[in-house]
Amino acid sequence: MPFLGQDWRSPGQSWVKTEEGWKRTTADEKNNNVSVKSFCKAEEEEEEEEECFNKENLVLSLSYDMAAKKRKKDQMNNNTKVPYFHREKWIYVHKGSTKERHGYCTLGEAFNRLDFCSAIKDTRRYNYVVRLLELIAKSQLPSLSGVAQKNYMNILERVVQKVLDDQQNIRPIKELLLTLYVSLCGLVQDMGKSVLVGNINTWLYRMENILQRHQQLDNIHINRPTSTGMILTELPASLQLNIMQRLSDGRDLVSLGQVCPSLGTLAEDRLLWKRLCHYHFTDRQIRRRLMVSDKGHLEWKKMYSKLIRCYPRREEYSDTLHFCTHCHILFWKDTNHPCTANNPESCTMSLSPQDFINLFNF
Repeated sequence: MPFLGQDWRSPGQSWVKTEEGWKRTTADEKNNNVSVKSFCKAEEEEEEEEECFNKENLVLSLSYDMAAKKRKKDQMNNNTKVPYFHREKWIYVHKGSTKERHGYCTLGEAFNRLDFCSAIKDTRRYNYVVRLLELIAKSQLPSLSGVAQKNYMNILERVVQKVLDDQQNIRPIKELLLTLYVSLCGLVQDMGKSVLVGNINTWLYRMENILQRHQQLDNIHINRPTSTGMILTELPASLQLNIMQRLSDGRDLVSLGQVCPSLGTLAEDRLLWKRLCHYHFTDRQIRRRLMVSDKGHLEWKKMYSKLIRCYPRREEYSDTLHFCTHCHILFWKDTNHPCTANNPESCTMSLSPQDFINLFNF
């Protein structure tokens, strides 16, 4: 049994256990061994730190590559999958569970099943669908299911493509795209809170696509039609004024007045703006926003600009969705639904886009 402590008979020596057995070493050899071990240990630690650093860089690069590949894959899937559109003319809106049927109809289900794809091709229903898309973009997009959200983006893509092909109704679609983009900027920040359904990369790609579509609408150059007939500025002033009276949006009237000085003079006509005020707003709303000039005349144009900021404008559509209170069927106006009432017309009501959304808020 060797003497483990420091041997008093051999000062400066001690027994050290090695792989070959116990050996006796001096203090100088021990210090040298300690310094060599510490140096080796320091080198090993540096190598470990460098290896960890390389591993971290490798993991980060791999994660970036994987994210880029996944985003590219999501974009390819979003582009290659052929969208499917339902073409039902009417649907049954059930608001509660019965013995025959469980569950209830939601806004997303109604938006999926109704034939909105054909509605955007119909000039009578086009403005109705665009207004409905705008209202959904403002507040109702999170309430839609994943399929309904995808269907919403597909219908919006068709609407934008129609505008690019026809070069008409550019301003409403630009406003719709801007409204949707602002809403998505707030919703994407809440991803993971059951706000939007799907991968965040898919929604980021859709937001980029919205900006690209908005830029394409900005770059539309409407060519002057080649016609040998008379143009608007060549018509008599009475006919020009009669055409202006058919416009229901004050912005269109202002834009028309910027074409030439003669149309600009007609666009300032007080009767035109008076008609617009009485068309969009009630007498009570107008009385609350009266504005009188120095000469004692009512400033109808300024009143219209003020009223438009305080109250919603009147909405009129050539064709709307209707709801039958007897059989709870939601249908387009020119579609015959299977109603069992004696007088179906007496129990049907026309729905504005806001009424359509309110129908499912229960």
